[in-house]
Parts: sequence; structure tokens; C-alpha cells
Amino acid sequence: MPFRHLAYSLYACNSNMFNMRGSAGLSTGAGVVRHCSSSNSDNISSGNITPPSPNKAENQTPIALPPTKRLAIVTCMDARINPFTQLGIKPGEAHIIRNAGGMARDALRSLVISQRLLGTREIAVYHHTGCGMATFSKPHLRTLITDDLRDDDKQSTGRMVDEMEFLEWPGVSSNSLSSTTTTLSSTSATKSDKLSGSTRELESPLLASLKSEVNFLRTHPLIMRETMVSGWVWDVGKEEAIRII
Repeated sequence: MPFRHLAYSLYACNSNMFNMRGSAGLSTGAGVVRHCSSSNSDNISSGNITPPSPNKAENQTPIALPPTKRLAIVTCMDARINPFTQLGIKPGEAHIIRNAGGMARDALRSLVISQRLLGTREIAVYHHTGCGMATFSKPHLRTLITDDLRDDDKQSTGRMVDEMEFLEWPGVSSNSLSSTTTTLSSTSATKSDKLSGSTRELESPLLASLKSEVNFLRTHPLIMRETMVSGWVWDVGKEEAIRII
């Protein structure tokens, strides 16, 4: 796992924003989410990963390598996000490129390969409400990483963090860390090609990031000019995918 994503994942596990009260788990729109744990019972080697038994029909057509919808989806690594079920995509129809926050800038290498070698011509940037990217700034994450280190390691490790680009969302700073419960249900966002809603809503970190990433792809010289780029948000509370851009 790339270091940026691993650092974000570890932050999410330790952040108060994600801590559970008690041990029963937290009920959300996507079901029960259990807190990260380092206990032996939760280790991968104990059975957290259990591949299903093969169930291939005799005459089942093999899935083609190039995506049949010529579509690439850039989305978050959040465990609640399942583009296949949420967007009605079947295996073999689209490339799914995931990283912390669903950042197109972080997915550029994969997108270039997806377009030039495997024929995709449409990109959907797929964000979601309640994203952990709205809960931290780079200085905040730097402190979290270095606090547990010995004094003689803090300086060198701190430099590594300083040199890394964590691609924080626009409008998120160490002085303005807000709740991750931003929802679209209170906005006038619709399944149209244009952003709608009040100025305050358009400047929220979630929508500001979505707009920024879509614009990045539409103007980047390595993305093919004829590419269709759209921006979507999964409303975790409403369990609904909404096209914003």
C-alpha cells in the first residue's frame, strides 16, 4: 500500500472522528462498522480474508481485459464504498481506481494506462459523504505520525512527511477540522451536469474537492481530449449516488 494511503488509514483508525463508543460497533447507512483493532482475533491470518469458493458455470464467458463500458471510476478506499453495487457496474465493465479521498491527481498514472492501453474514454470521479479526508490537515497528520517516535527519529521522519503530498481537500485546515457528517440531503444538488446549491454549500470541502478533481482531469494534457469526465457523490446516509458535475 502506498505510504500516503497507509498513513491516512492509520490516522482513521486512531482518530477520535472514527472511534466507537463501546465494542458493539457503529450503525451507519452502510451497516455496522467495527473499529480498527490490533488484537490477534482481527489479524488477517485469523481469517479476515476468506475468498469465496469458485462458482463458475461451464459455459460462462470469460471477462474481457478492456472494460466493456470504456469507463474508469476514481473513488475512495473507504470500506463502505462499493462502486459495483452503488453505480450498477458489473465486473469487466469499468476500471476501479481507489485511493484515500478518491483523488484524481493520485490516480493519474493508472488513468493514463487505462486510456492509452485499455481504451477507456470516460472517467467518473466518485466521492462520498463522511469522508475522512475532511477530518485532517497535513500538520495534524504530521503530529500524529511523529508523536509516537523517539526524539532522535522525529526530525528525519518529519522531513519525510513534509516532502510527501497528502492532497488535502480544499478548505480543510488544522484550525477548521469539521465533522465528517456533511450530507447532500440538505442541498439542492441534483442529477444534472451543473453544480447547484448555495455558495456555502459549493465551498464545502467535499464539493470543492469534487469540482477540483474533475477540473484537473478535464484540463490535464495527459488525459485524452475527448474524455467525458463527471463528478458523483455517494450519500452514505441516504444510500444514494448523485451526479453533481
